[in-house]
Amino acid sequence: MRFVVIFEEGQEMAPVRAAHEPAHLGFLELHREEIRMAGGLREQHGGAYVGGLWVFEVESRERAVELIELDPYYKANPRSYRLLAWGKALPQYEVIM
Repeated sequence: MRFVVIFEEGQEMAPVRAAHEPAHLGFLELHREEIRMAGGLREQHGGAYVGGLWVFEVESRERAVELIELDPYYKANPRSYRLLAWGKALPQYEVIM
């Protein structure tokens, strides 16, 4: 099942990001088969982070929530998020970025 999560955050996350980035990136690497794409969101390139986005390929919505709550960023400072079911247009084409 595919889901996307959109995290929302403010400046309070800046020190959390700084302190936990290596663990967060290691977590994403460890779970790369389920968290297929991930990255920070900004209003403009080079600007402050305002959130993040992940694309999941998981067995269930519950598994997506479990992964969100296991993330070192989330464990250090739970941030609000929206978890949405996602169906990719043109499913015959693989996404490569």
